[in-house]
Amino acid sequence: MTLIACSHGTRFPEGRDAIHALIAHVQQLLPEAEIAEAFVDVQEPSIDDVVARVEGPGVIVPLLLSAGFHTGVDIARAARTRDDVVATDPLGPHPLLAETLVARLHQAGLRDGDHVVLAAAGSSRPAAAEHVERMRDLLAPRLPHPVTVGYAAGADPRIPAAVSAARAAGARRVVAASYVLAPGYFANEIAASGADVVTAPLGADERVARVIAERYRAALPAVMAA
Repeated sequence: MTLIACSHGTRFPEGRDAIHALIAHVQQLLPEAEIAEAFVDVQEPSIDDVVARVEGPGVIVPLLLSAGFHTGVDIARAARTRDDVVATDPLGPHPLLAETLVARLHQAGLRDGDHVVLAAAGSSRPAAAEHVERMRDLLAPRLPHPVTVGYAAGADPRIPAAVSAARAAGARRVVAASYVLAPGYFANEIAASGADVVTAPLGADERVARVIAERYRAALPAVMAA
């Protein structure tokens, strides 16, 4: 059985390193699985090429945090080409991702009086915004701080507008919680949003690896029944 770990792809070396390290964590959790990397943009091999050449059944796990164009079109199309390959939901929303965000916020020095903006990449697809709002609902009860949402692209409010709204509401500081997997374009957009503090991306965290492993295991019955 092959776990096809499909990420967006990035030109940033530090982003590529973070995804490679995350997949290494997943391999430790799933020593029985063969893992193949695939991408929907920028990097090769493409998801279509990987699905075409995988021997035997496979599970595509999108290394993406929300539903969007790539999950609904690119990954779904590739999965439909074979009866013995299925695609799972994206990684978010998930309680373990909320735990990871809390850890990143505390590492960044979250303190009393701060307002947290959950800063996501964004998509024009409504399902993506719904997933981010559900992620906010998982994060907010874990923090004694107001938590709102901002998007780097594709949806409103944009992160700078969310930061400005938090300041207008009386926040002492605004902390952008980077709801992205790895360094790269969207992480840089979040860093330039005007927040007083910006957290590190989720990165190669063991909790994120556990989400990937969970998505893979949950899909196995469907693959075996194909």
